Formats: sequence, C-alpha cells, structure tokens
Amino acid sequence: MAQGAESCRERVNLCERFDASKGRWVHTVDSETHAAIERLYREEGWRLWWALVAYSGDRDVASDASAEAFAQALARADEIRDPKAWIWTVAFRVAAGEFKRRRTTDHRIPDVPDPAPRSAQELVAVLRRLPDQQRAAIVLHYYADRSVADIAQTIGVSPATPRVRLHRGRRRLKQLLEDEDD
Repeated sequence: MAQGAESCRERVNLCERFDASKGRWVHTVDSETHAAIERLYREEGWRLWWALVAYSGDRDVASDASAEAFAQALARADEIRDPKAWIWTVAFRVAAGEFKRRRTTDHRIPDVPDPAPRSAQELVAVLRRLPDQQRAAIVLHYYADRSVADIAQTIGVSPATPRVRLHRGRRRLKQLLEDEDD
C-alpha cells in the first residue's frame, strides 16, 4: 500500500495507516469504536463502579479500576470481541490486585456515599468480612445481575466454582447479618 493509504477491518473498526515518523504501519481505532466504548461507559459505568465499591469497600479502588478498564478497552479495542464482558473482567481483576495490595496496610471501612439510606453502608461493611472470592461472586451475581456462567468467565474459573462460592457466601452473609441483629 502507498504511504497514507488506509485499510479498515469491519469486525473491529481497526484502521491501519502508515506513520512516516515511525517508518511503520500503526493501528488506530476509528471513532465509531471509541463511540461504542463511550456509550458503554455511559450505560454501564455507574453500575460497574458500585459493584466495585461493594467488592472492595473502597471508592478509590472502584474509581481506579473502572477507569483503568475503560482506558484499556479504548487502547485495545481491536482485540476485544465482547467489550462489556471484557471491561467487567478487567475492572474486577484490577480491583482485586489493588485491593490485595491495599488490604495489608488499610483495614478501615471508608465512608462511601450510598444510594440508599444507611443499609448500603452496612452491607458493604458486612461484605468486606467475606473471603474475596465469595464477595466477588455475591457482588457480580446480585448487584451486577450476572449469570453464573458470566461470573465464571469474569473471574476465570470453571462454571461450578461460582455456584459453590455463591452458596458459601450466602450462608456466611446470613450468619454475619444475624450476628449483627443480636
């Protein structure tokens, strides 16, 4: 192809153009793909953020993880087949890594503004007492309304694993909530 020529692949709207300053072909994502990811951010961003807050108990972790997931989606749009699932997966993996790093130094429950009076804050505090894997399964299933198969794909486990984690997480949540009522 001649210098300045472009070719686009329909599937991902990835364009190639020759960058003379670099002396090579570079990939760029066209504005239609960027618009689709931005639309996904407007439609799913708040829900993802609250799911991450419920998972990590930290709104900074939630903000960082969701921002990182969407930024990576924009940078890697040519590699993503299902942007929604990919963004949720990346966000939870980033949050898990950051949460694990912060957990060793910060044991306080942050003052997270909640959409419902008081009960959401109490629920986040109780969720923080669950093991990480159970908390992720509970949040993804009940807050993010994800199926067991979606949860398995998001956290990278077999389909049976989320069912076990949900069962154990519900049982432990029941115990914790009953203990608080006493």
